[in-house]
Amino acid sequence: MNLIDIYIQEVTRRLPEKNREDIALELRSTIGDMLPDDYSKDDVKGVLEKLGNPAALASGYRDQPMHLIGPRYFDVYISLLKMILPIAAVIAVISMFAEYFIGFDEGEAIINVVLTSIGEGIWSIIEVGIHVFFWLTVVFAIIERTDKGKDPQPLSASLKKWTPDDLNNITYIPKKKAITKLEVFGYLMWTAFWATLYFYANHLLGVYEGGGNGLKFVIPAFNQDILLHYWPIVIVVIALEIGLALYKLLKGQWTKKMAIFNTIVELFATVVFIVLLSNPNLMNEEFISYMSHLFTTSTKQFEIWIVGGVIIIFVVYAAISIFDGFRKARIR
Repeated sequence: MNLIDIYIQEVTRRLPEKNREDIALELRSTIGDMLPDDYSKDDVKGVLEKLGNPAALASGYRDQPMHLIGPRYFDVYISLLKMILPIAAVIAVISMFAEYFIGFDEGEAIINVVLTSIGEGIWSIIEVGIHVFFWLTVVFAIIERTDKGKDPQPLSASLKKWTPDDLNNITYIPKKKAITKLEVFGYLMWTAFWATLYFYANHLLGVYEGGGNGLKFVIPAFNQDILLHYWPIVIVVIALEIGLALYKLLKGQWTKKMAIFNTIVELFATVVFIVLLSNPNLMNEEFISYMSHLFTTSTKQFEIWIVGGVIIIFVVYAAISIFDGFRKARIR
């Protein structure tokens, strides 16, 4: 069998059965027109080299693309993947923590709790990432194969052909003013972390003692009933922080309105936690007595140190966050 027959075979075997014969005849005719009357083996090689790789030539005859997601939809696909993955990961982790701590066993060693939580949290992120990646890829692969448009140009975020007018809808964002998806993800993770500590403080915060099975939780630091007395307003703080995170994700940059929103959230959260920490019955008396003896100080002085220190940290953090928000919003 000569090189022409092998080349045609390599092209047509990649095509649907019903089209092979017609395309083989067309391709044989094209090759014949490109060859001189008295051609040699080198002439055949030259013509076949011009026609290119049989796989690439076959893709030109096919109605369906050979790639999973082509350049037309690839940018939109990646943009959605970057936006959906962090949100789905945060939701998965929050759900996992809530489910795990609802069934928390007080007799379980804290080291086991921490390791199990970290392990299940990482696995939850991996699992939800696989699901998001798989289903989003399937959707775009279907769109790629059902799109009858002949224009191979990449689409804009609006799923329309790009034009210079699209630039009018895009705002230039200086690097120091931009809000990354990692920053939003970290903010949501922090909200999930402190919310978990708040609702399960009597299981997590307090005095631990070493034992045969590792650390054992013996004295809670807070009276959980007092903490849960404030739960409606704490839920409002959580909702505001989640709202701010989503607002950051949508805008992608600091603005004056966002800085004001951030200020409201920080001031409200700080006032709520100052009121909560100022409750004289908040801390467990047994915990205060134990810690004051450990640090050789009076119970009253130790309580003042703890409450005062935490309040100062809250105030300083809120002030830095508010200042930084307005500073970034002013960047041009």
